[in-house]
Amino acid sequence: MITKETIAAFFKKVSRPVSFREISSQLQISKLEIGGLRRTLKELVNGGEIIRTRNGLYGPVEEMNLITGYFEAHKGGYGFVISEKPGERDVFISPRAIFGAMGKDRVVARIENMERRDGRIIRILERSHTRVVGTFEAGKTGFYVRPKNKSIPFDLIISPKERGGAKNGDNVIAEIINYPQNMRPPSARIIKTLERPDTPLAEVESIIDELNLPRRFPHEAHEEATALYSQPMEDAKKRKDLRGLPTVTIDGERAKDFDDAVSIIRTDAGYRLWVHIADVGHYVGWDSALDIEARKRGTSVYFPDRVVPMLPKELSEDLCSLKPKVDRLAFTVEMDFDARGEKIDAKFYPSIIISNERMTYTSVKKVLVDENPEERKRYDYLLRDFELMGEMCNILKARRIKRGSLDFDLPEPEVLLDIQGNPEAIIKAERNFAHMMIEEFMLSANEAVAVHLEGLGIPSLYRIHEEPDPLKMEDLIKVIHSTGVVKGAKTIRPKDFPLLLKKIKDTEAEEIINYMILRSLKQAKYSPANIGHFGLASESYTHFTSPIRRYPDLVVHRILGEALAKKRLSDKRLKELESLLPDIALHSSRMERQADEAERAVLDAMRVWFMRDKLGEEFEGKIVSVTPYGLKIRLKDYFVHGFLHVSFMTDDFYKYDEKTMSLHGIHKKKTYSIGEELTVRIDKVDMEEREIVLGLCG
Repeated sequence: MITKETIAAFFKKVSRPVSFREISSQLQISKLEIGGLRRTLKELVNGGEIIRTRNGLYGPVEEMNLITGYFEAHKGGYGFVISEKPGERDVFISPRAIFGAMGKDRVVARIENMERRDGRIIRILERSHTRVVGTFEAGKTGFYVRPKNKSIPFDLIISPKERGGAKNGDNVIAEIINYPQNMRPPSARIIKTLERPDTPLAEVESIIDELNLPRRFPHEAHEEATALYSQPMEDAKKRKDLRGLPTVTIDGERAKDFDDAVSIIRTDAGYRLWVHIADVGHYVGWDSALDIEARKRGTSVYFPDRVVPMLPKELSEDLCSLKPKVDRLAFTVEMDFDARGEKIDAKFYPSIIISNERMTYTSVKKVLVDENPEERKRYDYLLRDFELMGEMCNILKARRIKRGSLDFDLPEPEVLLDIQGNPEAIIKAERNFAHMMIEEFMLSANEAVAVHLEGLGIPSLYRIHEEPDPLKMEDLIKVIHSTGVVKGAKTIRPKDFPLLLKKIKDTEAEEIINYMILRSLKQAKYSPANIGHFGLASESYTHFTSPIRRYPDLVVHRILGEALAKKRLSDKRLKELESLLPDIALHSSRMERQADEAERAVLDAMRVWFMRDKLGEEFEGKIVSVTPYGLKIRLKDYFVHGFLHVSFMTDDFYKYDEKTMSLHGIHKKKTYSIGEELTVRIDKVDMEEREIVLGLCG
C-alpha cells in the first residue's frame, strides 16, 4: 500500500533528484501499484511537500533551496514568502520575481541568496483570489479592472463580451478567468457592478464584497443548527455537575457570544481556579455541515456594527453561549496554584454549569478598582470571589513577566456609532484591570491544555510564536537609539525585550518602542509542531478558550475530549490526526490574517467617514512613523491616523536619515522624529483610498 508517509520517508534518504522509475524501483512497486504511486506523487507535488523539476525528476523541497509558504504582497510590488515550517526565515521576493503571484497565494519559492534571503517564486500551489473588487476602466486599447487591493500587482483584462454592462469608472466585482502565466496577462469577467457607498454601513458591505467574506450560512448548516434545539440536553450524570459553584462570565458590553466563565476559591495551598469553556464540540461534530463551514471560515470577524460569525447565531449567541441563569454544557479546566502562582495540578473534564451573572469589564472594574458602593452592594454575594480573582491575577501576571513574557499595553481604537450607524467618535479603547484578569486566566488554561496534550504525545494544534528575524531588529535598534532612552547598547537581542519594556515604562517613548518591537516580531500562528511561544515565554501553548469564534480551539477541544474518553488513541486515529492537522493549521492561520485585514479595512473606512466633514481643521498630533515619503501622524483628539507627505512640507527640502529614522531639513535643520508632537491640518479625505492627507501648520 503506497502512502504519503512511505514516500515522505523515502525522500528523507535521497541525496539528489530522482526519476519516477527510480522511485518505483527502490520502493519495489508492483504494476498494480504504479497508478497509486503516480497519484500520491502528484498530491505531494500539489501540496508543496516535494518538487517536480522541468525534466521530470522529483526531490524534497528543503534539499533544493526551496520553501513552501504564503506570499505576503506589499503595495510596492515586492513581497515575502512566509514559510510554513516553524523556524525558517521569510524570503524576500522582488517585483520581477513574483511569477504572477497575488497576496495570500500559497507558493513554492527558490532561495537565490541564502545570506540576504532573496528568492524567486517558481510555482503557485493555491490561489487565494477568485474574485477581485476594483474600478472598471475603458481605455483606448481595451477594457480592464484596476484592483482596489494594492497587493494585487496587475490589472485584469476584460473582453468586450465579459464587461457585463459596466461603464467607465464603475466599481465592480470581477471573477478571474485566467491567472497571469508565461507573459500572458490575467483576464476576468464582470459579475457585479457595485453602488458607490453613500453611508458608513454601505462601506462595510463594500469591504465584505471586497474581501469575499461569507454573508450567509449554507442551508445544510442552518438546518443542523436549528435541529439542535429539538435535541434533549445531555444527561448531567455523564458530566461533572458544577451548577452549585459560584460562576460568572466577564465580557465586553456588546458581546453576545460568551465563550468562557470563571470560578475561584481559596485553598490551603493557595487558589483553585475553574475556567469553563463553552462545549461547542458537543454540538458540532467532525465533518458535519456546521463543522465544514466553520473550518472554511476559520474565525469570526468583528466590525463596529456587526459580526461575521464562524457559527450560526443559534449556536454562537444561544445554545453554546454561556448565558446567565441557564444550564449550559461546558468543558472545564480546573487548576490548583500555590500562593506564588505556580500551578500544582490541572484537571480537564466535561461539565454542566450555571453562570450566576453576566458581568462586564466595566462593572468588575467598578467593584475591584473603583470600589463603587452601589456596584459592590449589587454583587455583594460575589465580592469575595472577585477579590480572590484580583489577587490571583496579580500573582499570575507577576510570575509570567518574571519568566520573560512580553507585556504590551498598546492603545487600541474603538469606533462609537450613533443610532444610524454613523461614527460619532473614534476613541482609545479602555483596557482595565478586569480585561487583564480574564486574560491571565485564559492564558493559564490554554497553557495547561497544551502541556497536558503534549505530555500524552497526542497530535494537536499549538499556538506558536517564533523569535524575531535578525534583519528586522536593525530598524528597532535605530529607533531605540534615536529616542535616547537606552544608551550605549549597540545590539539588542530578543531576550533583552522584557528588560527593555521595563526600562521604557511610563516614558514618552514607551508607546513608539512598543509598536516597533511588535513590528519586529513575527506573527503568531497555528502549527502541529510545537516550538514554543516567544511573546509569552511559554514552552507549550495552544488556543482552547474561544471555540465559538476560533476553529483551532474547537479542534483542540475535540482532541482533548477524545484523549479523556478513550485514555489511549489508536495508531490509526493518531495517523489520521497527523494527516489532518497541518492543513487545518495553515488554513486557520490564513483566515486569521484575512480577518485582521478586514477589521483594519473597516477601521480605515470609519476613520475617513468620521473625518470627511473636518477639512481645513487643525489638530495636535504625534509622529508614530517616519519614512522617506513622509510622516504618519496620530491625532491627539481622536484615535485617527493621517499621512503628511514630504512634498507637502514646503518650508524646506527634507532628507531621510536611515540611521535615526527621521527627516532632516537641509537648510533650516529642522528634524522630524518618531514621538514628536506637532500641529497638522486636514487637507484631504480620500474616501476611495480610505486615507487622510495632512498638511503642516505654522
